[in-house]
Amino acid sequence: MKRALVTGGSGAIGAAICEQLAADGIHVFVHANRGLDRAEQVVARIRERGGSAEALCFDVADTEAAARAVERLLADDQPIQVLVNNAGIHDDAPLAGMSPTQWQQVIDVSLNGFYNVTQPLLLPMIRTRWGRIINVASVAGIMGNRGQVNYSAAKAGLIGATKALAQEVASRGILVNAVAPGIIESPMSESAFTPERIGQIVPLKRAGKPQDVADLVSFLVSDRANYITGQVISVNGGMA
Repeated sequence: MKRALVTGGSGAIGAAICEQLAADGIHVFVHANRGLDRAEQVVARIRERGGSAEALCFDVADTEAAARAVERLLADDQPIQVLVNNAGIHDDAPLAGMSPTQWQQVIDVSLNGFYNVTQPLLLPMIRTRWGRIINVASVAGIMGNRGQVNYSAAKAGLIGATKALAQEVASRGILVNAVAPGIIESPMSESAFTPERIGQIVPLKRAGKPQDVADLVSFLVSDRANYITGQVISVNGGMA
C-alpha cells in the first residue's frame, strides 16, 4: 500500500483530499498544525469507510519540527510516495499596511513549509522510482488578488517551485504538479465572499466544492496521469 502525507489535511480542502486518497487505497497521514482533534476526526471518517489513515501534528514552517516529523514517518524504511502540500494560511492586508509578521508568516507556511516537508522526503521517494507531489496553489498565485500580496507571492512561488522540481525529478519517475483552486466552499471563503460577489467573478456563478479539488488530486496521483508533470491546473469555475 502506498503512503501519502497531506499537509493541512484537517481543513476543508485537505480533508476532502485525504478522504479521497484513502478511498483510492492509499494509507494517508492527515496533518494538522494545531487542530489535531480535527485531523483525528478525518481519520475516524476514513476508518469508518474501511480506509487506512493516521493523524499527526507539527508546524510545517518550523524546519526542525518538520524534520523530526518526517524522520518518524520514514523510521520503518517505508517511503512517502504521495505528497500533497496543502498547508497554507491567509493574513490579508493592503501591502502599504502589511506588517513584517503578516508577510513572513504567510510565506513561511506556504513556501518555506513546502521546502521543509518536501526536501527530506525526496531521496526516499526517488529510490522507489515512483512518486507524486501535488502542490495546492491558488488562483491568487496566478491572477493576484487585492489585499493578498503576501498570499499571492507565496502561491506564485509554489508554482515556480513546482515547475522547477518537476524537471529535476522527472527522470526518476516522480511527477510534480500544482492545483490552483479558486473560490471553494469553506468557512474561510464564506466569510470572504458573498453569494452576490461569487456570481460576479465566477462564470459558473457558484463556489466549487472541496471534492472538486480532491477529484483532481486523485487523478493526478493515479497512473491515468502518468504523462502529466510540471503543470498548473486550475479548479476555479472559469475565472480567467
